[in-house]
Amino acid sequence: MENLENQNPENQYQPQQNQQPEFQSRLEMTELRQSLEKVKAEIGRVIVGQESMIEHLLAALLSNGHVLIEGVPGVAKTITAKLLAKTIDVGFSRIQFTPDLMPSDILGTSVFNMKNSEFEFKKGPLFSNFILIDEINRSPAKTQAALFEVMEERQITMDGIRYEMEEPFLVVATQNPIEHEGTYRLPEAQLDRFLFKINVGYPNLQEEVEIIKNQHENKLEDKTDAVQRVISGQQLKNYQHLVKEVIVEPHLLEYIAKIIINTRENQFLYLGASPRASLALLTASKAFAAIRGRDFVTPEDIKEASFAVLRHRVIVSPEREMEGLTADEIIRQILETIEIPR
Repeated sequence: MENLENQNPENQYQPQQNQQPEFQSRLEMTELRQSLEKVKAEIGRVIVGQESMIEHLLAALLSNGHVLIEGVPGVAKTITAKLLAKTIDVGFSRIQFTPDLMPSDILGTSVFNMKNSEFEFKKGPLFSNFILIDEINRSPAKTQAALFEVMEERQITMDGIRYEMEEPFLVVATQNPIEHEGTYRLPEAQLDRFLFKINVGYPNLQEEVEIIKNQHENKLEDKTDAVQRVISGQQLKNYQHLVKEVIVEPHLLEYIAKIIINTRENQFLYLGASPRASLALLTASKAFAAIRGRDFVTPEDIKEASFAVLRHRVIVSPEREMEGLTADEIIRQILETIEIPR
């Protein structure tokens, strides 16, 4: 079977991962790069293929941004997120979204204490560092809306009291394609709070054989238990601060702005990207540069980040959608239209 993941447009812009930089970095990127390679190696103990998804998850981790992973059941969305969380020494919480889930089930609720005759706030599972929300589109709008404040401001307000989340704070949500039964479409306001939307496809023939072979040879062995923590919470925060220092030349800032403005003026799009998308594209481009071991952003970094940053922030016009035109195809056209700065 053909590998659908390799058809993702962002893969066209991925540079050679094994290529070593031939320049003198102004920022010390060696430790960051080595740590990320260790994370990839640990995840690779279990996951076959899916390099694009793993790479984007690492970029989101460095950007301190939330991620939405979409794909059909069984393509390792949830297990990859769980393995990534295992490689980082921070708090982890997994929430299974269901149709009967209430906002208080994830945020927490006030409970009356008989001893002191006062109400006490019992924190919900969102009070952690790495939050995995499985099948986020299985819960109705009121539960989804409970995530608005915490995803954008990294705080929760309950009974007039503000509770700030401990850094790092990252939400990784999975969902099945929205046309499947029993799902609730995420509102645009919530989609806009995700740094990336990653589309996950099927493995190719070679990867499928490797998956089956590994399962057959391991029999009852659970490889997930062998995954080790390789990054501490403090290291991750240091890496996130380091990525912020990555250099972006003024002409590349203008390049980012042109891409975003083009989505607003594009005749094929009903809704273009907001200024939040500009900031997201800037942050993600820095993260991809750091993953490559560079302390400066190139146009290729911006292109690589554009699809995952923009595909959930734009809406294709109804006429073009009926013709089968997708957001990824329009984004590719925009990138091909705008002159690349050099």
